[in-house]
Amino acid sequence: MPVGHRRGGTERRGPGVSGDAGRAALDAARDLPDGEARLVELERIAAHADAAGDVRLGVDARLALIETHRYRGERWRLVEPLDRCVAAMDQHPALFDADDVAMLRSGQRAAVEALPASPRIGLDQARVLLDDLDRRLGGTEPGTVAELRCRLADHLGDEPAAREWFARWRAARPGRDCAACVAVRQAELLTGWGEWAEAVRMLEPVVADPGDCTDQPEAALAALLLPYLRLGRHDDAGRAHVRAYRRHRREWTAFGHLPAHLLFCALGGHPARGVEILVEQLPRLARPVDERSAMEFTAAGALLCRLAAESGVGHPSGPVDAGPARTPGRTLGLDHATRLAEAFGLVRVPPPGGAPSLAALGGELLATATDLAGRFDARNGTGHQSGRIAARLAERPLTTAPPPLPADPVADGPGAFDADTGPDPDDGPPDEPAPLTVALIVSAVERRGDRCAVEPGGTVVGRWGEAVIRFERVGTRAEILHARVVATRRLPVGRRAEAYEFVNAWNRDRLLPKAYVHEVVGGELVLAGDVTTDLAHGVAPVQVEVLVEAVVRTGTAYADAVAALP
Repeated sequence: MPVGHRRGGTERRGPGVSGDAGRAALDAARDLPDGEARLVELERIAAHADAAGDVRLGVDARLALIETHRYRGERWRLVEPLDRCVAAMDQHPALFDADDVAMLRSGQRAAVEALPASPRIGLDQARVLLDDLDRRLGGTEPGTVAELRCRLADHLGDEPAAREWFARWRAARPGRDCAACVAVRQAELLTGWGEWAEAVRMLEPVVADPGDCTDQPEAALAALLLPYLRLGRHDDAGRAHVRAYRRHRREWTAFGHLPAHLLFCALGGHPARGVEILVEQLPRLARPVDERSAMEFTAAGALLCRLAAESGVGHPSGPVDAGPARTPGRTLGLDHATRLAEAFGLVRVPPPGGAPSLAALGGELLATATDLAGRFDARNGTGHQSGRIAARLAERPLTTAPPPLPADPVADGPGAFDADTGPDPDDGPPDEPAPLTVALIVSAVERRGDRCAVEPGGTVVGRWGEAVIRFERVGTRAEILHARVVATRRLPVGRRAEAYEFVNAWNRDRLLPKAYVHEVVGGELVLAGDVTTDLAHGVAPVQVEVLVEAVVRTGTAYADAVAALP
């Protein structure tokens, strides 16, 4: 059932909001901006529906809360509304359909997954949720349960139990999860256990054929960085880093991949580049995805600062925050680290006088990482996370003579361009038609000032805000330019009717792109679109630029509209 679907409630009992007034209030709450005001209003509606005895309205308000928490990356807040919805489902099963049940199962899984991500979920709470999910699934998804138990054991430092559940996870029949993302999660565990060759064996097929997953191949490339370094494959690690970071540097949901990039630079012999990345990414600590990501980022940053200082790298200058309270010319660094400290109640006093040094920044990051690890261990009753962070901070570079990184991120490996990519488009007149080539597409993207990647098959891939756009040549003579736009925001399968309504309205009112809904494994809906242009008679470079510009403009508008959905 879509979250916005209306159903009759139970008999009204006592004061509260229900009926048409309650539904109108819920519709208005969904139209609020995605923030605390919306959450407060949804909680108010749920409480009033409870007082009125309108079970269905209370459930719908809490389902909207669950979706909002997940979209905002606040999975630790799922437990309370989930408990209330599950209790309502047990007491009033006739009010729930299959889509409701699927959404609650997905929410339970997300809440269990939040345990290793945030110390704000109780250990017993997560175990109860996991046991309840296992019971309700009734053995239909053994891989899901085995994965959750494996990751929970690994977080607590119980490697033997984690390995046992890992074996069951791998032996289970394929479930609804994206196979590429499953491979990444499994490889990350193997890397933590020192199984570097096995992690590489698992991930390289994902890089070669990412399938329909919008997170790949960059997520797999980031997961390959440490295994490549440990195995001495420094060239492969450098190419993977350059290619993946081009996307991860601006993507909010990719925050969890940034520690791998920082560690690559620290341990792979590129401290100067690592400090540049650290300075560029520090502002994102003001809104981390979760405490685990913040802990991993600050630990990697602290290690990088120490190794960079040892190698003689100075503290870089960064952009100056605007505002009268800022000192002109002050370097970027400790201010942003302190914002993170304030966000988690770790207010620290910057060193007096002048700009913060690299050592001071490293100390700030170290203190934050250590404190967050301590919070996890206090909740877990172990010292595993603190020990793991201490071991991370004691690491030394794995090479003293690293190979240079690829100079051109577009041509970042063998096979980046096929033999038929054609000559450099700058060699010919901009208005003279020629066969469509990969080089023409890449040049058009770069002339906009954007970056892109070229996959081995010749597909040009870029990220623009909320849109991932893939340009490829199709047809018997590769004479057709096909552009596919994928919105990064996904909707739960329970909102299928709303998704269809949205794309139908888009197709009715807009020319480009042609929009459609695609269901992927895992019970999620991908909202995509495509544009196809026949260029059988050739195309001039300036025309390719116009086509690329049109696709990017309309594609980003489409993805922004998807992101703005309630």
